[in-house]
Amino acid sequence: VQLQAYGGGLVQAGGSLRLSCAASGRTFSGSTVGWFRQSPGTELEFVAAIRPRGDTHYSDSVKGRFTASRNSAKDTVYLEMNTLKPADTAVYYCALKTNQVIITALQMSRMYDYWGQGTLVTVSS
Repeated sequence: VQLQAYGGGLVQAGGSLRLSCAASGRTFSGSTVGWFRQSPGTELEFVAAIRPRGDTHYSDSVKGRFTASRNSAKDTVYLEMNTLKPADTAVYYCALKTNQVIITALQMSRMYDYWGQGTLVTVSS
């Protein structure tokens, strides 16, 4: 299974971006997809996740601004990011677990089996 996250770029504070995550070798059906981010000198941080039935979960830092979704027809998962802040600057990764992850474990990077290469999001002030 290979994941590819794309859609990052440079945006001004207050702007929006949509990240996409596509998988080859496996469909997202039945899987949990997580979004994580890492900025230089910091640890990997959980951002959001979407579980097999479509329920979504977010970190407090992005709740109300970011939205995770899934297009089953295109077999793609998205992270819509609005009202971006400079603090959102990071490399964003999508990750996949080939079954359901319990809610309390969604933020644990070790729960995910496959990772994409990351896409850089830069928010200028």
